[in-house]
Amino acid sequence: MSEDTSAESPRAGARTPDRPDEPPRERDDVRRDTGKDRSAPEPKDDRATADEPRAPAEERDGPISEKDALRSLTEAGAHGDAERSEALRAGAIADEIARRLNADASGTRIGTLALFNETVSFGGGLHTGAGRGTDHRAGGASLLALDAADVADHTDLYVQPEGYEDAVELLRDRRLLVLTGPPGSGREAAAVNLLEEALAIDGGGGGGCHRLLLPSQVLEPGWEPPVKHSGYLAALEDGPADVRRFTGVPGTGSDPGPARWAAVAAALRGSGSLLVLTGGHDLELLAAGPGGDHLAHHPLTPLDPVAVVERRVLGHGGGADAHAELRALLERTGAAAALREQPAARHAARLASVISADGDIAAEVARLRDPSEQVRAWFDRYREPEPVAFALAAAVLEGSGYLTVADAAVALRAALTEPAAAPPDLRFGDLLGHEQQWIRLELPDAGSLSAGPPRVYFRNALLGQVILAYAWTALDGRRGAVLDWLHRLLTHPDLEVRARASVAAGVLVLADPQHAVHRFLASWAGSTSWPLRQAAATALGVAGSRPESADAVWELLDHWARGDASARRRRLAGTAANAVGGLLGRSDPDRAVAVLHAALDRGDDWGTLPSVAWGGVHLLHQGQVATLLDAYLRWSAPQDLSPMVVKTLSAFVFAVSRPYEQPLVTAEDDTAKGGGRVPGVPVLLTELTRHHERLTELWARALARRPVQDTALEALRTWIDGYADDSPGALDAIGRLLTAVARRPGRHRERLEWWLEKWARDRDHPSANAERLLRLLR
Repeated sequence: MSEDTSAESPRAGARTPDRPDEPPRERDDVRRDTGKDRSAPEPKDDRATADEPRAPAEERDGPISEKDALRSLTEAGAHGDAERSEALRAGAIADEIARRLNADASGTRIGTLALFNETVSFGGGLHTGAGRGTDHRAGGASLLALDAADVADHTDLYVQPEGYEDAVELLRDRRLLVLTGPPGSGREAAAVNLLEEALAIDGGGGGGCHRLLLPSQVLEPGWEPPVKHSGYLAALEDGPADVRRFTGVPGTGSDPGPARWAAVAAALRGSGSLLVLTGGHDLELLAAGPGGDHLAHHPLTPLDPVAVVERRVLGHGGGADAHAELRALLERTGAAAALREQPAARHAARLASVISADGDIAAEVARLRDPSEQVRAWFDRYREPEPVAFALAAAVLEGSGYLTVADAAVALRAALTEPAAAPPDLRFGDLLGHEQQWIRLELPDAGSLSAGPPRVYFRNALLGQVILAYAWTALDGRRGAVLDWLHRLLTHPDLEVRARASVAAGVLVLADPQHAVHRFLASWAGSTSWPLRQAAATALGVAGSRPESADAVWELLDHWARGDASARRRRLAGTAANAVGGLLGRSDPDRAVAVLHAALDRGDDWGTLPSVAWGGVHLLHQGQVATLLDAYLRWSAPQDLSPMVVKTLSAFVFAVSRPYEQPLVTAEDDTAKGGGRVPGVPVLLTELTRHHERLTELWARALARRPVQDTALEALRTWIDGYADDSPGALDAIGRLLTAVARRPGRHRERLEWWLEKWARDRDHPSANAERLLRLLR
């Protein structure tokens, strides 16, 4: 700040004849190194920085000087603002994810997972087992006849899906029907019902229904139905491997072709029989290929799982009251929510059996909603790189646009496979209802002018985090590739991607904190890359939000805060200060300020001052105003020229200068939403009335102490002319603040009047607000 030689003296209407251009000073307004009068700011000399570019202070070994640290703090421009904005955004996302992690969803907590010690029992008809019946071997085909009990299980109380009657007619006309749908959609039950009804309508069916245990035999040359006037069910497992086995019959080539399908259809028609071939997405693609004209194809539409429960519990009868009572029971017990998350027909059937038997509905709902069993079963079923890559990408970037998630999945898939000569033809969206049933694609409102891209979400809010934990701990051969991929996401151009990747790293820390520290956390926290240090801070915030890992995280941060003057240890301390300014500081502000104190109190090494100052600003934004101000009052209590006092007051002036930026959060409390704060206005200005006494004392100390005084005066004028008009009542609050400061012993009044008069009569930018405050003081 330059001096104006026309400025008048601190006393109204009078001039100081010997020193008219300087404000009053007190005995301690001097520099420690020279003892010279420092009541007026020195002109800035940019020649040194222009001729000799400086490396960032934090990257140099050895103590950082006071001058360099203060210069770094006062020149915190675009880079500092970008860091703060990213930290706030990442902290907001971490806050939401941690809230979801710690939520007790239907009695299930992620912390109860037993992922690795038991074998997986799929149950619930996930695989089409042999079932009951008699094993017949006729005509070289392996058959399993469905007995009356088998058929009754599928046909009694069956809920017909949409288009069912059309499927019956297609089967009767073509004799061969390809029935496709995702696992658990009731493909087998639909096939048995279609076969039974079509045979009954045609007046045949004397041979009953059979399951073909070797579906590929139907494509062998000369195949004929083993039993005439019968219905046949052939089930293919999901995935390309079973379809390849089905089509790779000796003598047929890799594709059945029109002639082969035509021969199968002719053999069925000649024996008065019917065949339903069931499978998933890959069978659907096969049916759409050559020869598709010779067979009928019907995709199953999803059933309402609540309707399945109603039919199985109430039968074909049941009045309106009974249906309303059952639906109320499903909502009250959380069963309806569980069925929305896992809408497969087999889950509805199992839940209905528990209700009908007066079983423990709460226990069944908890089992159904427990993400650990679902994740474990899915990873045992899908081991190919494509589904694994998309599941992990969705787990990291849940809520992001589909294209963002798909691109990340492509990058991870490349890391999990051998390099190919050309990019693979990957279409993840086609598999969302098949391999990735736990994921839903939320489409934007078509009528909205601001409709965004389709976004990816899991049906169960806890699934993404369990997927990450399972992949990190169970996929041993892929751990390195996952970590390298996550590391690349941390430098993604999209801030939201970087923030979500940081949160994902925090989930990995929860699996084994000690392993994570040595594997990636310490190297990220001590890196020269800001995104990596921010990622480490966010990851620690997520990990520290869990009670079982909180103490270990705080101990690590305290250890990082204390260290020597090496560049790496200083960066570790800065990461610790950043971490406690986020979610951790909100949950335990006392421990947070203790870490800030340890990081700041490093004697003549001033290198951690910028990081601690930013950490204090972030704490303010977390709502911990009183705790931080009390800490600044304690640390600056000696009011001398010791390093800790000057560092503390410098951090305070930095905090009063930083405007508030409202983060994106979904938490319900007013503190997280910003309360009465005004975006673009410093938090401590909007909180001035509430914390009047604390701020009066800190402002008085800062305005009376060199070298903090210069920046404190600049901050005060910015409050008066830059922010006061944007916050209702702010100028009056500033007036009360200055009046209280002016009443203190010393030359506070003279100093304030001198500067207010100078600003009020500035020839280029006279300040009306300063004039008003000057009249108030006089």
